[in-house]
Amino acid sequence: MRIIDLIHEREGKPFVSFEFFPPKEEAAMPGFYDTAKQLKALDPLFVSVTYGAGGGAQDNTLGIVSGLQKDEGFETMSHLTCVQASEDRIAGYLDQLGAVGSSNVLALRGDPPKGGSSTFVPDNERFKHASDLIEYIREIHPEICIGVACYPDPHPESPSVREDLNWTAHKLELADFATTQLFFDNRVYFELVEKLADKGVNKPVIPAVLPIPSVQSAKFILGLCGAMIPGKFLLALEKADAEGGVEAAAAVGRDFARRQIEDLLAKGAPGVHLYTLNRAEHCLKVMEGLTF
Repeated sequence: MRIIDLIHEREGKPFVSFEFFPPKEEAAMPGFYDTAKQLKALDPLFVSVTYGAGGGAQDNTLGIVSGLQKDEGFETMSHLTCVQASEDRIAGYLDQLGAVGSSNVLALRGDPPKGGSSTFVPDNERFKHASDLIEYIREIHPEICIGVACYPDPHPESPSVREDLNWTAHKLELADFATTQLFFDNRVYFELVEKLADKGVNKPVIPAVLPIPSVQSAKFILGLCGAMIPGKFLLALEKADAEGGVEAAAAVGRDFARRQIEDLLAKGAPGVHLYTLNRAEHCLKVMEGLTF
């Protein structure tokens, strides 16, 4: 089913959705599906599955989408990028998604392949931006629901806040809905939604939340996406880690995420998209006491 239709059906009733990533090793698959089954108890509206840099995890993504959609009963959304993209490759992948019953994609420009340039270099003129990918999907599969990503904190490669907003508005005009990159100050999310509305773009924007599991992961992840973390929160994580170790820091991360989610929903966000890091217990603890 199309995710945008599910969102409209739930209007006024908040929802949760999850992001998973494909395990690198086949031996990790049973544990991955056990995680998914545990999180299904939270009744997610949909789940997304990431697509490795350079398209390297494409086969894994498709296999997991198939397993989650056909065997586990989730509504799925595969990430899809411009990296190493061609019309034939994208068309073939979309056909395969349709064959397993999935009718949703998250269209992304994508990150540079590991080991290459630190900046994105298009493989061809046809697919340079996520908007190019959206337009092609609309041409060949108009029935597919398309989500896009947006940055409450401006994209680290954007030359200005204004240009970043213009690109976000353009993508969302072409797509059905958006999910955000992670952020830690809810004000930037609501400001983004307001600025898009001022441009006449009123499609759903789902805030994405990352429950930080450790100081090390916080610094690594933030280094990848450029999100800004409040100084007091980082200091609290570091203090908890120094005094009580990784689990103490994880508890601080979960508490921050829970309060962030409560505030987002109280102020009118349509739902929340939770970065699971493929960790069921961590996410279940974050969601304790939250009702959807």
